[in-house]
Amino acid sequence: MKATIEQLAQILIFSDLESPELERLQAYSQVKQFQPGEIVMQEGDRLPAKLYALFKGSLRVTKTSAAGKETILRTLLTGEIFAAPALLGNGIAPATVTAESDSEILTVDRDALLEAIQQKPEIALRMLMVFNQRIQQLHDTVHGLVSERAIVRLARLILYSASQDGTEQTAAGFVLKSKLSYYQIARSIGITYEECLRLIKTIKSVVAYSRGGKITILDMKALEEIAAGKELKD
Repeated sequence: MKATIEQLAQILIFSDLESPELERLQAYSQVKQFQPGEIVMQEGDRLPAKLYALFKGSLRVTKTSAAGKETILRTLLTGEIFAAPALLGNGIAPATVTAESDSEILTVDRDALLEAIQQKPEIALRMLMVFNQRIQQLHDTVHGLVSERAIVRLARLILYSASQDGTEQTAAGFVLKSKLSYYQIARSIGITYEECLRLIKTIKSVVAYSRGGKITILDMKALEEIAAGKELKD
């Protein structure tokens, strides 16, 4: 199914384009739907030369080690681009991308994108900013796995989710708009499911966990202190 101009405009790197520019891209665009749990691309897949962007829903990006251990690298939200090697690298998917909810993936052929960049170089700059941010995040993740305590990594993951996805303020505290299951948390910060349960209990005065992955930040200052490496006070 061909993308609409309105759908293209919701992709962050295209948000400032005028209607004529969006119309030119539209002819070389497609939208495909995915159900929860459906694999969008498998690590090692050969990718067509396209720009990939999430128009609707959420995607989980994971990588599996040689030993079979899966690590969640990040969650993609509406408007984000992904699968950079399809445009800039060897065309091989570096990780597995799975739909977490009903999702729609928008693609644009590379040649059409390059033509649009010639007319509007700002597109390339926005793409570079996105990929640079991803590299920095990956660096921070790797550094944290090597050098930071698990509880510090847990606090940083919760704060990152709060800043990226937003929160809703309630009488109890700040409720994350995104859901984080024990499995997601464990795989994101490199610990076991059992250790994740234990860590959540140790900071129950700071963070409340409810069924379905609902997280409420009860004490934002204390959580930020934990993320900074400070010991939790009794």
